[in-house]
Amino acid sequence: MIRTVDSPTHVSAPVLAAYSYCETVTGQQARNFAYGIRLLPAPKRRAMSALYAFSRRVDDIGDGELAVDVKAARLEDTRALLARVQDGAVAEDDTDPVAVALAHAAQAFPIPLGGLDELIDGVLMDVRGETYETWDDLKVYCRCVAGAIGRLSLGVFGTEPGARGAERAPEYADTLGLALQLTNILRDVREDAGNGRTYLPSDDLAKFGCSAGFHGPTPPEGSDFAGLVHFEVRRARALFTEGYRLLPMLDRRSGACVAAMAGIYRRLLDRIEREPEAVLRGRVSLPGREKAYVAVRGLSGLDTRRHTSRLTVRRRA
Repeated sequence: MIRTVDSPTHVSAPVLAAYSYCETVTGQQARNFAYGIRLLPAPKRRAMSALYAFSRRVDDIGDGELAVDVKAARLEDTRALLARVQDGAVAEDDTDPVAVALAHAAQAFPIPLGGLDELIDGVLMDVRGETYETWDDLKVYCRCVAGAIGRLSLGVFGTEPGARGAERAPEYADTLGLALQLTNILRDVREDAGNGRTYLPSDDLAKFGCSAGFHGPTPPEGSDFAGLVHFEVRRARALFTEGYRLLPMLDRRSGACVAAMAGIYRRLLDRIEREPEAVLRGRVSLPGREKAYVAVRGLSGLDTRRHTSRLTVRRRA
């Protein structure tokens, strides 16, 4: 069982200001993520915002226009900052609000901060321009940039006392992160190509005649682009199914948060499956009202009960 630590009732003004900065970053930069964490009680919501703000900083370095050696140096500077947080060497009056908030969150919750080291490793893979021959190769990257975030988030959520199979919760959180990341990769295939990045395994691209890449609003000539997308969608759905085993292990509001975030990406996956070539014409997204509907479903517990029921049926079978 993974327990959360009761957050102190009093949070100092400098720490609250640091959290406020992180919540602003989250609200502006991560609308899908923000919809989910709104469902959490304030201490957990603040901690998740601190995790996001640090992760956003790492991602922004990797996605920026700096030279490769400068990016690598800045990522190592960020790793050094993380080490200060891990060592308890960040004071409340530190000038870096993200470090202050993350340090406080790590004191309030058992967050495995090593996951942020993994994130930095994953972004360094982007900086080096690594490509992936097989799904097993791509999984290594996905575990760094997304699976680790799932495990970090679980440190904030905790698991319910007596939850069946809770020792596997980190594994399920990691798998759910992979599902979200593969959905992201499908959604952003054209944008990533424009930035010189290819994430889908080269074995899969070759199998469906897509090795030429995606540099326009139409698939490569003679390719089975729809077949490729449907193949990857099936893989993502299997990951979602496995990752959803986490939901019954969480308290109601943490489960609602996870169900909302995962539900938004599941609906994105549905849209991509219905119209694969849409991802070559622009970013596929959900309207705000649909995201709100998914959040309400999550808070009502409908998705958690639905997936718990499915697991129960499978066990009986």
